[in-house]
Amino acid sequence: MLKTLKKKKVWIPLSLLIVIVVGYFIKKRYEKDTIAVQFETIERRDIIHKVNANGKIQPEEEVQITSTITGWITEITVKEGDAVQSGQHLISIDEKQYRPRYNQALSQVKSSEANMRKVQSQMDRTKTLFSQNLISKQELEQLEASYQIALSQAEQAKANLLSAEDELSKTRLTAPKYGIVTSLTKEEGEMAVGGMFNPGVLMTIADLSRMEVLVDVNENDVVTIEVGDTTEIEIDAFPDTVFFGMVSEIAHTAQSLNLGSQEQVTNFKVKVKILSPPPAVRPGMSSTVNIITEKRPNAVAIPIQSLTARPEDYEKLAKRKAKGKKWGNREGKNRDEDEKRSFKKKTEMIEVVFILADEFEGEPAGKGRKYTLVQPVEVDVDSETHYVVLSGVDEGQQIVTGSYRAISRELQHGTLVTVDDWSEKGRHNKQLEKSEDNDNNQEND
Repeated sequence: MLKTLKKKKVWIPLSLLIVIVVGYFIKKRYEKDTIAVQFETIERRDIIHKVNANGKIQPEEEVQITSTITGWITEITVKEGDAVQSGQHLISIDEKQYRPRYNQALSQVKSSEANMRKVQSQMDRTKTLFSQNLISKQELEQLEASYQIALSQAEQAKANLLSAEDELSKTRLTAPKYGIVTSLTKEEGEMAVGGMFNPGVLMTIADLSRMEVLVDVNENDVVTIEVGDTTEIEIDAFPDTVFFGMVSEIAHTAQSLNLGSQEQVTNFKVKVKILSPPPAVRPGMSSTVNIITEKRPNAVAIPIQSLTARPEDYEKLAKRKAKGKKWGNREGKNRDEDEKRSFKKKTEMIEVVFILADEFEGEPAGKGRKYTLVQPVEVDVDSETHYVVLSGVDEGQQIVTGSYRAISRELQHGTLVTVDDWSEKGRHNKQLEKSEDNDNNQEND
């Protein structure tokens, strides 16, 4: 009897230990099979759709000072950064080869005018003599022809003078309008190369009080932009400062890069006027522009990362996956893969999100766990972080936001998961709990 009692005392703790170990491994396996996800509570937000583009700052109006004649630069009256007024003298070009032409043309005008006056006087006397029948009509006609020739020569001389005067005036370059000298490419003593089609630029004048950003916008985004759209402008030289502007011009002709390659990009030039530009801004500075194309105030919105795609018959797929797990052998896995491939071929993909629920088909999830339910949605405008939802979900529902692997691959309709609240409210509550724990630890110490 005593021996039997001793055996029972040995087996009872041993049996209890076995139960604990088996329960521990069952729990671990259960936790391993359960997917961990993060979630947020769906809220109403102000959604602002923005088109992001990069570019360079430039003046709205810029004038390049060039010369239509060729000659040596003898004088430059301004330097970079100087403000100039309309009509102000800027550059002088050597007039040695143009001044003699002007003087010669002026002399020809004086000579031709004197000759014309002489012929005019002779013709007047001839007309008087002809009226008295003292000379023949032939002599009168010859003198009238001489007068017409003298008149033509005088007009030709005046035209030559105007041409020579124009060339001489081009040796003195003046400012066409008010502005700041932003660049000066020549110095005194250098050659100014003239021409009508490809003249050399001598200096550039711009009105720096009116600036704009020239950006490249992708062809997929340019269709959403309109002239007058408001913009947010960030200039690299002014960190942590946002300037505002508006779209002033949209190009109608595309510009393509890397033609014929996989990296081919098609962009359109868009001009954005800067409202109240800072005085220190300079042409050529790099900037980033966010063009606001649409606003949706107080709209039901979901995080961008929550949106994914699943087959249209997602409920059937979930049941087949669950059945595949029950087979538990290699043949079953192969059949499951075959079923999944054939299923994908027959069905279309739809946009969905995963909503958390406490039970699925009458089965409660249990403490600290939830079921994920596939919910088809229709989305519209997006911001940098959220989509506007047109239909499918409501405010207050809990939506899965991560992980990416779980949303894109692992989760199905009715998947059991463990949850972690990543919403602003959830993070706030965790911070409060952590703060309370620290306070309690300090009190215990």
